[in-house]
Amino acid sequence: MGETRGNSAMIAIMLLFCMFVFHSEIADAETYLVGDAAGWSLHVSTWSNDKHFKDGYEFVFKYDPKVYKVVKVKPEDFGACNLDGPIAVYTSGNDTITLHTGLHFFISSNRDDCYRHGMSLPLQIS
Repeated sequence: MGETRGNSAMIAIMLLFCMFVFHSEIADAETYLVGDAAGWSLHVSTWSNDKHFKDGYEFVFKYDPKVYKVVKVKPEDFGACNLDGPIAVYTSGNDTITLHTGLHFFISSNRDDCYRHGMSLPLQIS
């Protein structure tokens, strides 16, 4: 009988430990509104300068879908605001994107706003 209690206690401890580990991982996930209150807008390119992002964070792009789209592009297309061959195009005006480790590049679907008005954003995820 004492052995059964010991096994039950060990199982309870292991379950508590597992819950703690999974809760810690969930607690680390964060959601960011890109551009803060201004959303995905002109001059958003410096928004991430003072921020540090981790694997699995979510990014919400809010914008007027009648005016803009958010375009995820390859590194070689970022500086020139090249819209040919995008990785993804987001069009809802309220897009939530989960990003994983690496460097990700987003630009405006309006090339002029991207090129002249800083509507482009690199996001480094570690």
